[in-house]
Amino acid sequence: MTGSVTEKSFISGNRVEPIETSRKKYQYLYHDSTGYVFMEPKTFEQISLVSQVLADQVGYLKDGVTADILFLDDKPLTIELPQKMEFLVKEADPGVKGDSASNFLKDAVLDNGLKVRVPLFIEEGEKIIINTKNGEYVERVK
Repeated sequence: MTGSVTEKSFISGNRVEPIETSRKKYQYLYHDSTGYVFMEPKTFEQISLVSQVLADQVGYLKDGVTADILFLDDKPLTIELPQKMEFLVKEADPGVKGDSASNFLKDAVLDNGLKVRVPLFIEEGEKIIINTKNGEYVERVK
């Protein structure tokens, strides 16, 4: 429930009761003072999630993105965004000529304010794909 990890030792033969969870697809709508609002596309039911449920994935939220939300007894536990998402490069330092043959990276700011490291050939205004699990650049959108 809290997201923490605890180590337990069990005696051989002990049983652990499984918990019943459910997973539903929701679409991100907006952020307000109560939290991050998501809508279930079929029923239009809206829920508001606090930032603790989203953890470090808050930076990847974009209007309209579909995410899987894991529930335990109708209480949201965690959210799973798509593994790869497309973003627009809002700011990027110019690449230094001659450095393109090596694997150097530079800082860039995406349209949602997220800062990532990208290859030198990526320029302002380009669309790129970011891995939401580790925050790394994947590829340029073709």
